[in-house]
Amino acid sequence: MQEVVLVIHLMLAVALVITVLLQQSEGGALGIGGGGQGSMMTGRSAANMLTRMTTIIVGCFFVTSLVLAWMAKQDAISTSVLDGPAPAAVIETIPVVPQDDTPQVPVSN
Repeated sequence: MQEVVLVIHLMLAVALVITVLLQQSEGGALGIGGGGQGSMMTGRSAANMLTRMTTIIVGCFFVTSLVLAWMAKQDAISTSVLDGPAPAAVIETIPVVPQDDTPQVPVSN
């Protein structure tokens, strides 16, 4: 199920990039959306359609992001690293302390 949602998520990402690139920029230099006088839609209606389409794709992208995060949380193991035993390398580096009650006095030369 997670793979299906991931494929849909990737398709939405590509569609989002395409719809954003199709929108007419405010400067008018880079945008190809809109069209001239002879087009089927006027510049204003094409902008409204692309804006609505972008909003819908963004909403779907957001929902699939939340679903993927929820699915990842369900698959995660909820154990702590501190619950398990210590690795052997850590145990070997712990110094052995004598168990007698006599204080250890350093010997000076």
